[in-house]
Amino acid sequence: MLIRYILSLGVLAFSLVAALSIGSVAIPPTDVVNSVFFCPFSSVCEVPELTDKILWQIRLPRVLMALMTGSGLAVTGAVLQAITRNPLADPYLFGISSGAALGAVIVLSAVTAAGVSLTMGALLGGLFAVALMLTLAGRSVAKVERLLLSGVAVSFMLSAFTSLILYYSDPNTAASLLFWMMGSFANSQWSELPVPAFFLLAGVSLFVVFRRWFFAVLAGDDSAFALGVPVNYFRLGMLLVCAAMTAVIVAHVGGIGFVGLMIPHIARFLVGAQMQRLIPMCLLIGGVFMIWVDVLAHSLLAYQVLPVGIVTSAIGSVFFFFILKYRAHNDY
Repeated sequence: MLIRYILSLGVLAFSLVAALSIGSVAIPPTDVVNSVFFCPFSSVCEVPELTDKILWQIRLPRVLMALMTGSGLAVTGAVLQAITRNPLADPYLFGISSGAALGAVIVLSAVTAAGVSLTMGALLGGLFAVALMLTLAGRSVAKVERLLLSGVAVSFMLSAFTSLILYYSDPNTAASLLFWMMGSFANSQWSELPVPAFFLLAGVSLFVVFRRWFFAVLAGDDSAFALGVPVNYFRLGMLLVCAAMTAVIVAHVGGIGFVGLMIPHIARFLVGAQMQRLIPMCLLIGGVFMIWVDVLAHSLLAYQVLPVGIVTSAIGSVFFFFILKYRAHNDY
């Protein structure tokens, strides 16, 4: 089991260096390693100044944002699948991503002048989606099936409101909003990294603390109650944490689908369903996956950057059909 984590760390390290090397300006891997790991601690730097600026001002913030985005979406998907015991659960299924996108679109198109930050708008939108989902579920909130159906309804409804805003926006605003909603790391800056890093660290810490409760819930609500787990409060708390993490990610990079669906399945295949093993593997694989998705988005078309969401949707749709055909009968 340990060898799989070591190999995953090695793949992550290779992916980081490769992603920093690949671009419109090719940078030798040796220059990447020297610039990132040695030059900051040495008075003498043999890396060309232009190369150093490209790495530190453009590529490194983008790659780190991709890493955190993939890790965050993967681990929230694993948590949502665990608390619902549904292998197809992810932030989009619960309406969390749709709510966060709606809140962010409202801020971008209407209330920017009021001083409301994009992160706050997305966070409020994600929490609103959870509140609306719980309201629709009513007293049946303890029933996972009712909760999932409520989430699907909320997702479609909030997506409709977002489309309505886009429809009535002027063409320039609508085009920029549409590109943002498809997801992109192109505008990532160092100043944007601390907030998603904090939410990722805080969320993962909570997931690790309550890892034993996840195992109890996976065995069934009755078994969890018998073991002293307050299932309803635990499920609600984890939904709120996932909503906050997803909202912050959406606020910074836009809507990126299917990551929370795909990566937990891959990680579960490698290390099993126990959360103490699954969470670290989701962080690693999710980060690696999103780094390479960003590389593809920058490399598939010459002189044009594809929205990241298009690439993940193309990959995710194939994986989704695979899950429906071969894996839906398995109990995760």
